[in-house]
Amino acid sequence: MSDKRETGLVHGAPIGLCLPQLGREAKGTPDRQKPAENDDRESGTGDRRLLCALEMELTNCSMHGDSKVDCVNCDGLISRNGGDSAEVSVPLTLPGKRITPMEGDNLYRLRDRKFLLEDKKRLCALALGTALLGIVLMIIHAEICPSFYEPGSNIALFINCSISLSTGCLLILIIAFHYKDIRLFIIDHNQVDWRIAMTSHRVLVITLELLVCAIHPVGTYWEVLMNKYPARTLLAFILLFWLTASWMLTLCERQIQASTGHMEKALWLIAITFLTVGYGDEAPKTCCGKAVCLFTGVMGVACTAMLVAVVTKKLALNKGEKHVHFFMLDIQISKRIRHAAANVLRECWLLHRTNLTKGNRSEHRRHQRCLLEAIRVFRHLRLKQRKLRDYANEMVDLPKMQMIMCDLSANWNNSYRELEQRILSMEQKLEELSLCFQQTSELLSQVLRNRNPEIR
Repeated sequence: MSDKRETGLVHGAPIGLCLPQLGREAKGTPDRQKPAENDDRESGTGDRRLLCALEMELTNCSMHGDSKVDCVNCDGLISRNGGDSAEVSVPLTLPGKRITPMEGDNLYRLRDRKFLLEDKKRLCALALGTALLGIVLMIIHAEICPSFYEPGSNIALFINCSISLSTGCLLILIIAFHYKDIRLFIIDHNQVDWRIAMTSHRVLVITLELLVCAIHPVGTYWEVLMNKYPARTLLAFILLFWLTASWMLTLCERQIQASTGHMEKALWLIAITFLTVGYGDEAPKTCCGKAVCLFTGVMGVACTAMLVAVVTKKLALNKGEKHVHFFMLDIQISKRIRHAAANVLRECWLLHRTNLTKGNRSEHRRHQRCLLEAIRVFRHLRLKQRKLRDYANEMVDLPKMQMIMCDLSANWNNSYRELEQRILSMEQKLEELSLCFQQTSELLSQVLRNRNPEIR
């Protein structure tokens, strides 16, 4: 019987043929049995352990992972003579019967895989079309711009905006494609965690692909918008950021069924966070929501500073307007100073006339008070005019001083060059004079020798 079992097990008989016999022998025997029988059974048990392990390995290899088998620990089933447990309750399969997997799960996986492959093909086609559109627009802009329109015109602005919009759509399509690829990886590997798919190689490839696709000629539309329409541009940016941040907050908070997972609550929370008010009636619960609110607060501070700069630019006067304004104020103050000086002279004359006529003391004191008041007003206006002129001079002091210094440096450079030229001319003249002196001395010596030949 043992030979038949061994032959059947070696040739790959089903595991169910081995397990019933093992179950019958695993029930245990009384200790009153004979030692010879125990020894025979122990030797047979060792053989059965080895054969059962071999059968389980052959069965698993033949199944290729498509069916599930209740693995039975043969060592635990046959534990006797010193084993701790007398009974082992292990579910056993019927002889020759295998447990098949649920066919519904495989069907769902195949269906999802089919849809994901179709989505990837569709995204590839859209990304290719978007990239070709951007390339065509760049070629048109590079070839037609010098001939038909100016670089800063409305047509150039429209083409630059279209190129940037196509680039943004291309980046979004690339991200969607890799998202579908990761989902396909999850389905192929039996619903594993998505973080397993994010290997360093995949992250590097995605990053390089996004960086390469993001390269495009950036137009000057932002500068045009911010210079010509700063208030409108800032308002549009704030509204777009408000809606985007609110939507991101709802996605983050929707997982835990928080109150901020609804759009109206998210709009309120983003608004009070952006304005740095923070009433405290609503607060994010997840880490993602807290990060969104933190970024919103930082952007709120930055946009507030930009808003102050825009309002200051709108309300502040430019340099020419300030000069005209100060000029008109100076004229008005000069007129008031002339009127105050005339009042001082008038009160002096009236006071002098009162002293000559020796009139009433009360009238004399009244003219003295009027004279002192006129002098006070005159001094106040003179001080105001001095402050206005000092402030007006401070505005032009720096450029005026710069112009003066530039003129001085130019004059010094010219003077230095003229001095160098004069010095060079003097050196040349001195050399000529020295040569003349030498020639004169030689001539004199020759003449003297010719007249007095004895003098040598």
